[in-house]
Amino acid sequence: MKKYLITSPEFYTDTPAVFRQKLNEQIRKHKPDYILYRDKQTLHYKEMAKVFLDTASHYKEIKAFLHTDIKLASELNAYGVHLPSTAFDEIKEAKALGLKVIISTHTKEEVLNAESLGAEYVTYSPIFTTPNKGKPKGTDALKTLLDQTEIKVFALGGIVKQKELDAVEKTGIYGFASIRYFY
Repeated sequence: MKKYLITSPEFYTDTPAVFRQKLNEQIRKHKPDYILYRDKQTLHYKEMAKVFLDTASHYKEIKAFLHTDIKLASELNAYGVHLPSTAFDEIKEAKALGLKVIISTHTKEEVLNAESLGAEYVTYSPIFTTPNKGKPKGTDALKTLLDQTEIKVFALGGIVKQKELDAVEKTGIYGFASIRYFY
């Protein structure tokens, strides 16, 4: 099962050296396959994205994504972009720039739409209870969804301990994404 580490500003500062150190620690500890730079607060997103991608470049097996900003992801040669669920209309633009696309989804219809528009991956959430994210879907609904799509799905939401990992792995999921699990 693939691991998708999502960064979050509450676990580091926007000081480049500290961010680089903490990111390296998390990569070495968890050995993720995919990582996402996601920070909706910093005023230094481009500078921090450069640090993120430079750090990721030292781990050849990792696929590094930037959150939302297609043009910056292309400019900085990120592997791809992770789009929010409000940005389905941006999938084709990202693909035209040579980026791989992960898009956040919350319904079967969104997953199927992402697949039809050419996204390579989706996050599907929330699977388990997560603060401020609505009613969890659970693993039965996740399994049902996986039987109806070919797109690579990352389970997201409330995956913080081994018991949640074990539960999603039993569905045959491509991978899981998390913030709190990795920190």
